[in-house]
Amino acid sequence: MGEWYELGVSAGLGVAIAVAVSGIFAGRRLGTVLVAVVAAAGGFLLGLELYDTGDAVAGAVGGLLGGLGAASIAAGALKRGGTRGGLAILLLVGGAIAAALAFVPVVGFLEAAALPLAARRIRSREGGRYAGLRILAKD
Repeated sequence: MGEWYELGVSAGLGVAIAVAVSGIFAGRRLGTVLVAVVAAAGGFLLGLELYDTGDAVAGAVGGLLGGLGAASIAAGALKRGGTRGGLAILLLVGGAIAAALAFVPVVGFLEAAALPLAARRIRSREGGRYAGLRILAKD
């Protein structure tokens, strides 16, 4: 396949690590930073083990971008009432699926680009607390 394929796989595996790890650190103080650092280091080491230095850098970048996106989404899920255990299990399964999809050509790059964009969109759409019928109540 070539170098582009290997770069995409490494980036996608970095994202997969970020998704899997984000369930553990979600909602904690400095959780986003921890997820991004752990995923970047894991992506770097995995890319180095599988391919070479350039692919290790792609894995680190994928882990960093995925960590920033996945941690934000996981923290939002906890704020909306999700449980830590359930979220961790779902994100581990999601990480396994992301790892499998990373071996499809070009999908690893798409994972690394789409996850931070999705997190940004979700954050921008969440507003204040829903007022419901309380706005009709007379004071």
